Amino acid sequence: MWYKTSADIGFGQGFVSMPAAPASTQREQALSLLQRRGMMRLREFGEAGVTATTVSRLERDGAIVRLARGLYQLADADLDQQHTLAEVAKLIPRGVVCLTSALAFHGLTDQLPARVWVALDRKDWRPRIAYPPVRIVRFPAEQLAAGVERHLIEDIPVSIFGVAKTVADLFRYRRTVGEAVVIEALRATLRQRKATPADIAGFAKQAGVWKTMQPYLTTLTSDG
Repeated sequence: MWYKTSADIGFGQGFVSMPAAPASTQREQALSLLQRRGMMRLREFGEAGVTATTVSRLERDGAIVRLARGLYQLADADLDQQHTLAEVAKLIPRGVVCLTSALAFHGLTDQLPARVWVALDRKDWRPRIAYPPVRIVRFPAEQLAAGVERHLIEDIPVSIFGVAKTVADLFRYRRTVGEAVVIEALRATLRQRKATPADIAGFAKQAGVWKTMQPYLTTLTSDG
């Protein structure tokens, strides 16, 4: 059972789940946890017996930094170039990185999306996140579960749609992301051989965009 403490006042989401250990021990434990896990939510500190007060002091002392509301990392942590995706994975654990954000992760575009595209089930609660900027798109449950890969970024497991699935989804959202982006993604995927035409076609049929994609896929494979 969770209990709020007086230390939580003005600290948002602070919780503790067990009697507090000495401050010095908590400080060492918090730093050790962050070294192992990369990033932690405030509630995860609470589960480990580290109070909100200790976390606040560590932030004030410059030992850790707050990346977003309730999300922390060591101040001197080595940041992966995909750092933002790891942040989003911690803040939206049920989400899957999709569309142009997945495309950029797989090295199939030079464009860096202004927001992280995240797919959620239609029934999932919409998270309120000020930073990093995200754009939520709703997927049916069966499509949300298909083609998902798990990648470790800064030791954080991040769910990202695979290449073939991403290309198919881009055709679904072609009016949103732009047809030029979609066609170039398909061309780059085939040129770099990051997915087979059969795999792409399979996901396109599942997404209901095969009739739209087929002429492009046929032309590009014929040219190749």
